[in-house]
Amino acid sequence: MRGFLALLALMLLPVTAQAQDLAQDEPTVAANDLQEAVVLGLSQNRVRITANFDGSEILIFGAVKRDGAVPDSELDVIIAVAGPSAPLVVRKKERRYGIWINTESADLHSAPSFYSVSSSRPLKDILPEAVDEEFRITAPQMVQGLGSEQNFVDATIRIRENAGLYQVNEGSIEVSEQTLFRTSVDMPANLTEGDYRTRVFLLRDQTIISDFETIIDVRKVGLERFLFNLSRERPLIYGLLSLAIAIAAGWGASAAFRVFKAG
Repeated sequence: MRGFLALLALMLLPVTAQAQDLAQDEPTVAANDLQEAVVLGLSQNRVRITANFDGSEILIFGAVKRDGAVPDSELDVIIAVAGPSAPLVVRKKERRYGIWINTESADLHSAPSFYSVSSSRPLKDILPEAVDEEFRITAPQMVQGLGSEQNFVDATIRIRENAGLYQVNEGSIEVSEQTLFRTSVDMPANLTEGDYRTRVFLLRDQTIISDFETIIDVRKVGLERFLFNLSRERPLIYGLLSLAIAIAAGWGASAAFRVFKAG
């Protein structure tokens, strides 16, 4: 076991140093009396969205660095990964007179484009509501709306869960000997580019004793980057190019059909 711990520490050193550089300006929770702290590693800290990108899986692993003996209380770990946030308009549709129409709407102040929460045990057993509200760990705390808009908040979370953009993976973090932990996060194909804030929380007796934060960089590259920039910077050219491609594709399909029919 000691040899495995030493090997893991060597593997973590380069990634940990980079993660600390990225998070050096962010405040963290003070460590407990035993000075337990997170040493974190990522299988990759950059995700590149290409024309054939169909999602990615990121392995998150780490260890707990401490000055004293292992406490008697059980160590729990929560890992939250949040994509870029933006205001959101949510509309409710109802079927009236045989058609679907918008009947109500609400403006949400902020909602992450992607959100994943993983934990070592069920959240209800390790995360009190007051702690969740303070640190904004679960999705309902991250999606911000007024009290009267709670049903729209719930609907937003449900829709994005069905699309694979919001995930709750309870019990997915493996904790070994209260020192090593690991899990994986599935990143879907329909990601929004930007900085994905990754937070790791250590808990004992339903209290956060330490946390750590780093960034996963998600960017479009190649043709995807070119088309994205063109649509934002030259919308007219982008529209004409899209029309030309559609015409060419239609003509090509028609020509292929005629050849196939003639044969």
